[in-house]
Amino acid sequence: QVQLVESGGGLVQPGGSLELSCAASGNIFSISSMGWYRQGPGKQRELVATITGGSTNYADFVKGRFTISRDNAHNTVYLQMASLKPEDTAVYYCNVIRNGRAYWGQGTRVTVSS
Repeated sequence: QVQLVESGGGLVQPGGSLELSCAASGNIFSISSMGWYRQGPGKQRELVATITGGSTNYADFVKGRFTISRDNAHNTVYLQMASLKPEDTAVYYCNVIRNGRAYWGQGTRVTVSS
């Protein structure tokens, strides 16, 4: 089993920045991919960004604004979010893939509003 604990969500004004973090614990060997998804009000969960080894992948709607990074020494993945827009309001979920199985965090809420 892999346990994921997210932090860093909150309320931010449009144009502002936030950083989310997700720490993995438990059986963390063989984790291949780490990433972030989000689910906005009335919407389906969607991919935001993933990092696999040294490769990153971003959804088009966050390219140039969000940056995903990974600290392997601390088994933590980060999502730096800048130039936030009201449409970025969502619950953000951490995701890891280990041996072909997906694990999810509990989610952290990000609200972008003035």
